[in-house]
Amino acid sequence: MGFLKGAYAIWYRELLVFFREKERVISAIITPLLWIVAFGGGLGASISVNGMNYQEYIFPGIVSMSVLFGSIFFGLYVIWDKKLDFLKEVLVAPVPRSAVFLGKMLGGMSDVIVQICALLIIGALLGFVSSLTGALLALFAGALLSMCMVSLGLIIGAKMSSPEGFNLVMSFVMWPMFLTSGALFPIENLPNYLEVVVKINPMTYGVDLMRLALLGTTNFGAGFDLAVLLGASIVFMALGSKGFEQMQLS
Repeated sequence: MGFLKGAYAIWYRELLVFFREKERVISAIITPLLWIVAFGGGLGASISVNGMNYQEYIFPGIVSMSVLFGSIFFGLYVIWDKKLDFLKEVLVAPVPRSAVFLGKMLGGMSDVIVQICALLIIGALLGFVSSLTGALLALFAGALLSMCMVSLGLIIGAKMSSPEGFNLVMSFVMWPMFLTSGALFPIENLPNYLEVVVKINPMTYGVDLMRLALLGTTNFGAGFDLAVLLGASIVFMALGSKGFEQMQLS
């Protein structure tokens, strides 16, 4: 019972912080829209993919990008919590550190789910989301992807001691994962070296599942996408719990 109460308390605190910092909500929505309008509109004016407008094609990828960025950057708040001594107080409390990790992960997921809902509503207004079923499936795909990516962000945050170091690591993790996920381009007929990178990237399967939900197209199938994301989530959650158990308080 102490485990569940501890995880709930951490989750609730993260949710309150998110809604109090309204600039986080606004930036999480504006940035994807800029990609859709500026990048999708500019390039989409001259090309189409599989017979569809390029903006429509990349919308699932941009939603997935929002999930990735929001999830991994959530690990940065672990570092700030260390600096503000909040995390130190929590970690010395009579609560398993795995409960702290679980609460943080659920808090990050909740933040991202709110962002996904906002983007799907905007997507429906722009004509990119055509059915409630598709929107619900996309929300499920986003939640599953966020579970995987928030766990990864927390792993990194638990190991880092400064925001600058975290941002440096993100440059070598977040952007490569996004750019090799197929969010912005079809992954068929890629060069062999790039095809390997795409297929070992868990983000690829989140994008594929999101595209299946919103566009009805898939490269790997729903079952395979789910298996990869669940497998990666379990591995990252185990590593994250271990990382929190080994986290130094000083």
